Amino acid sequence: MNAAPGRVLVVGGGIFGITAALELRRRGWLVTVLDPGPIPHEGASSTDVSKVVRMDYGSDRFYHELAELALEGWDRWNHDWPVPLYHEDGFLILSPTPMAPGGYEYESFEVLRARGYAPERLDANSASGRYPEWDFTRYPDGYLNTRAGWAESGAVVERLSSLCRAADVTFLTGSMRSLMSHGSRVSGVVTTGADRIEADRVLVAAGAWTPGLVPWLSHVLWPTAHPVLHFQPDDPDAFRGSGFPPWAADISGTGWYGFPALPDGRVKVAHHGPGARARPDDRGAVSAEHEARTRDFLRYSIPALADAPVVHRRVCMYCDSFDGDLFAAADPSREGLVVASGGSGHGFKFAPALGAIFADVLEGRDNRFAFRFAWRSLGQVATEEARFTGGLSE
Repeated sequence: MNAAPGRVLVVGGGIFGITAALELRRRGWLVTVLDPGPIPHEGASSTDVSKVVRMDYGSDRFYHELAELALEGWDRWNHDWPVPLYHEDGFLILSPTPMAPGGYEYESFEVLRARGYAPERLDANSASGRYPEWDFTRYPDGYLNTRAGWAESGAVVERLSSLCRAADVTFLTGSMRSLMSHGSRVSGVVTTGADRIEADRVLVAAGAWTPGLVPWLSHVLWPTAHPVLHFQPDDPDAFRGSGFPPWAADISGTGWYGFPALPDGRVKVAHHGPGARARPDDRGAVSAEHEARTRDFLRYSIPALADAPVVHRRVCMYCDSFDGDLFAAADPSREGLVVASGGSGHGFKFAPALGAIFADVLEGRDNRFAFRFAWRSLGQVATEEARFTGGLSE
């Protein structure tokens, strides 16, 4: 049953919370966002310089279709905003073996073609000339998806928060300590500073902090740490343009992905995998062992970066779900509470579509994507593809 608009408190001002806040305000809700601040918060996973935006999800057409919808939204944002923050530079997918049925690269390629796109298969004779910084010795196959690219993630969150303020969303600085309840109904939160914030609905969208705030979900959601390095090449221009788009090299096997050079010349190289469980406020630092492993990868893949100095290190915190799917659902035991989390390293790309999904869940409306993100338990087993092809965003 659809609820009449009232007061909603959004806990968390990252990409999940800020898109939900903006959409709910547009629907007439009185919206307050509670976040430690400033927004973008430097520790949030959606804060950073870049995230991959792509439809390449193996044979999983659900995420392909959701990303397709999101890409239309990225186009609208680029048109409407003063400065475009999505860059459609393409997405280069490299395979360590000839692409074959059942593999992430092959299935992604075939789904794109079946749905009317025209990914460009790599030609072994011309790939080196087209992408001169790559050594293709270990990558005999792959393709370029031209309907893909990357987004300036931190700048996107900043822009959306500005739109929220212009729409009279209230922002409060602080952190949630506990929920307030009247019987089984959630009525607001108590902050760590002992302030009481009342609301008709509470939406917890706190990223890697979510399992600590709603610990009854800690068996299906948990924070994990993932290392990111930025290298400074001698010739940054060699890592821009059509010759160096965002890329994934054997992503389902070894987990490597990266981006073109930023305006200041830095080249971001990251690694997706199971990650190390860690508390977001005690995430540690990128280890020397990981830097050495990254340089080993670069020596046989992008040799010109192998000895470049590292000029930035970051540990990015995912909120992983047990099955790799996002988590956006009303708590069946706590009326008035909705959780929007579980980005699992691949949620940011869907930003233009997220607000409507979260708002529909909160209002009890039908949404054709929400079923995949429903309240669920460990009894539903994840597929290998869901766990290893999702996280190309960070």
